[in-house]
Amino acid sequence: MRHRCRDTAHGWSLVELVMAIGVSLVVGGFALAAFGPLAASARAVGAARHLAATLQRERLEAIRSGRAGGLRFHDDGTTIAYERVADGNGNGLRNAEIDDGIDVVRSPRVRVADAFAGVRFAIVDAVPSIDGGPGLAAGADPIRLGSSILAFASAGSATSGTLYLASADRRQFAVRILGATGRVRIFEFDRTARAWVAR
Repeated sequence: MRHRCRDTAHGWSLVELVMAIGVSLVVGGFALAAFGPLAASARAVGAARHLAATLQRERLEAIRSGRAGGLRFHDDGTTIAYERVADGNGNGLRNAEIDDGIDVVRSPRVRVADAFAGVRFAIVDAVPSIDGGPGLAAGADPIRLGSSILAFASAGSATSGTLYLASADRRQFAVRILGATGRVRIFEFDRTARAWVAR
């Protein structure tokens, strides 16, 4: 006696496929929620390192070219951007001379958030000043230079000051420029210890 096997269809039914996709989306949503803060923190660290590298490049360019160069910051009320500038007449960087075209603008304006989503120049919570001065209130000016220009001299020295960055998850970073040497350092504020920690 010969038995005939019924041919079974291989593959998934539409209902099974929709269920599998639904489960995948739910699991993916949980994964994104779990890794979201890690991504925000990674972007903030990346932004601080990128800014520090940009400053070091400006310092080396000033030494190489024998003329002052640096960054000029602009606050339009909603965001802070910067542009790369260079001395055009040998007397240092001046806002009026940049506006008149004597000192050269070498790049379009750059916003940190354009390359690192959710990261911006900001002080999001009250923090102690990194240089030991009075504390900084939330919303205070995050560009602590004494002017809107951070300049590097041809000898390698720089404008002294600190640039404060904040991530979407409220982590606070500081990029510190030491005037005499032009050295750039990155710090993160440890909320538990209430202290700035070198990165």
